[in-house]
Amino acid sequence: MRAPATPDGYVAFLCGGARAVARADVVDAVQNALGSMTLHEHACRRADRVLHGRAPAFAFALRDDVRVVVRHNTHGGALARFTGDRFLAPTRAPLELATSLRLIAAGVPTPAVVAIVRYPAGGPFERADVATAEVPSAMDLAHVLVQEPTLHEQAARATAELLRALAAAGARHADLNIKNVLLQPVGDSLRAWVLDVDRVTFHTAGSTEVRLRNWARFTRSARKWRDRFGAPISEAWLQSIAASRR
Repeated sequence: MRAPATPDGYVAFLCGGARAVARADVVDAVQNALGSMTLHEHACRRADRVLHGRAPAFAFALRDDVRVVVRHNTHGGALARFTGDRFLAPTRAPLELATSLRLIAAGVPTPAVVAIVRYPAGGPFERADVATAEVPSAMDLAHVLVQEPTLHEQAARATAELLRALAAAGARHADLNIKNVLLQPVGDSLRAWVLDVDRVTFHTAGSTEVRLRNWARFTRSARKWRDRFGAPISEAWLQSIAASRR
């Protein structure tokens, strides 16, 4: 697999044995962070907020005016115990950068990728860190559903709008789960953002198949959280999204 070309506004560079691509305005900050450690290690030391998912991600000020969330890429699923955090070069990080830019251009809310860094991991393998712009005051949908019952109706409207935007862009997300939907308070409403977009593939804009597949994946995740973890997710709540996402 060949890495996509470096996008406009980004700079590719080497730092020690690492290969990085960063937004042009933060190249110096990324180079400084990579002085003697990985970007994820640097973020761990500087973090003022920890986000929990498959692996912890760390939010910190990369520069005084640029806050990022840094995630170390790991595998999921049955093979994770064998593959861990090693991917065939060039990993999924360059694809995530390219996909995020395409989604943003299509009007789909997703945090912009600020930098990616790839590290040699023996033979044809690499490890990778991804830094995305922090979305202020945001919470993932799983947290809102479990901890913020008064926001359920707003969350349904925001999620429906996100699903409409994905379908309009022809963007199918193979891992569209309730941990990958981020909700940000905006005035008296919520705005939904989609995460982990390296699992997105593009198809015909407005595709009915994309809309149905995204919906099937999302509802499977929601029902799993309800059945396994007791999340208060009713079929009526899901239907309220279905009714307004078309």
